Amino acid sequence: MNHLQRKDGRLFLEEVALEDLARQYGTPLYAYSLAALNDAYLAYEQALSGLPHLICYAVKANGSLAILQHFARCGAGFDIVSGGELARVLAAGGAAGKVVFSGVGKTAAEMRMALQAGIRCFNVESESELERLNRVAGELGKSAPVSFRVNPDVDPKTHPYISTGLKQNKFGVPISQAPALYRRAAEMDNVTIHGVDCHIGSQLTDLSPIADALDRVLALADSLAVAGIKLRHIDIGGGVGIRYQDETPPDMAVYREMLQSRFAGRDEEIIVEPGRSLVGEAGVLLTRIEYIKQGEGKNFVIVDAAMNDLMRPALYDAYHDIVPVQESATPPLACDVVGPVCETGDFIGLGRHLAVREGELLAVLAAGAYGMSMSSNYNTRPRAAEVVVNKNEIRLIRERETIEGLMAGERLVSW
Repeated sequence: MNHLQRKDGRLFLEEVALEDLARQYGTPLYAYSLAALNDAYLAYEQALSGLPHLICYAVKANGSLAILQHFARCGAGFDIVSGGELARVLAAGGAAGKVVFSGVGKTAAEMRMALQAGIRCFNVESESELERLNRVAGELGKSAPVSFRVNPDVDPKTHPYISTGLKQNKFGVPISQAPALYRRAAEMDNVTIHGVDCHIGSQLTDLSPIADALDRVLALADSLAVAGIKLRHIDIGGGVGIRYQDETPPDMAVYREMLQSRFAGRDEEIIVEPGRSLVGEAGVLLTRIEYIKQGEGKNFVIVDAAMNDLMRPALYDAYHDIVPVQESATPPLACDVVGPVCETGDFIGLGRHLAVREGELLAVLAAGAYGMSMSSNYNTRPRAAEVVVNKNEIRLIRERETIEGLMAGERLVSW
């Protein structure tokens, strides 16, 4: 992250010392760089410049209201996967007309909510969903804008849990079945065909699978046009990967060339749904060391952040760089960085070498995506606070939860 730098051994996010953030707001704490958010968004705008396009931020990556508000002000649309995410987008000032609704299990209630709000498009993922959407739209006297999410059976070369474009994945409809589904949709009274969607996975650091999938989708669009079904937009799915450890993210200039060469002379609008690459490297998770436990076979640095705060390591065996907030002359210790949750899988990082002492702070890097959004209250742990840094200014965007607040909706009973 270019906006995270050391000055005299102290780690700064933009112009703010991370130790000052921890002192003021406590830990665990998520902190985001506004400049990093801007830079990431601008990279996509530059890649798509000269082409009709809409960048739809994938809300699932980080749905904090202030993050959504910022991207709405940038002109972004939003990719949602639930009615709750739609409510967040609208509460943050996002335009319903720039929302695309993905997901395999849309309920009738969610469809009604989205239709009444006037969203841009439903990414339909099954024939049954199409039938339900047609029925619900008819009940409301509306026509539902639709695209089909097609599954091109392309290997994204990423973690199997975040691979979405193989034939064994639950997402989308087989691309071979798409023409028949488009013909069925064209016959319906209460849906209007708008486009096609394809999303093959997350954390893609190789552009070749994206190019392969896109070529298949463009061929489908051309065959549909021959059959009299002209698409208004082509949704190319998620963005590119980021650096967590030793990955080399795609060169955005090469990404731009891939898109420009394929869409030159076409008139469809391009929709892209980046999430991780817009927020991932903008965020850090600050955590304080409670204990250093030296065992017979392994050493443990026990911190106040846990798997409920950052689920990715436990869920995906995902790697995040972990660095001391203050450099120290203490000899490095081979250790696992673990949390206080009562699970062996509660770890932030395994097999690290850290020069640290009890009471000091650690920064978990590239934690802006799927950190706060996947956090929970397991072990009755209040979720972390969140702040955004803009140069030397700080804004609290989410208060730390309280134990009392966690129990507020519960009831004791007597029989």
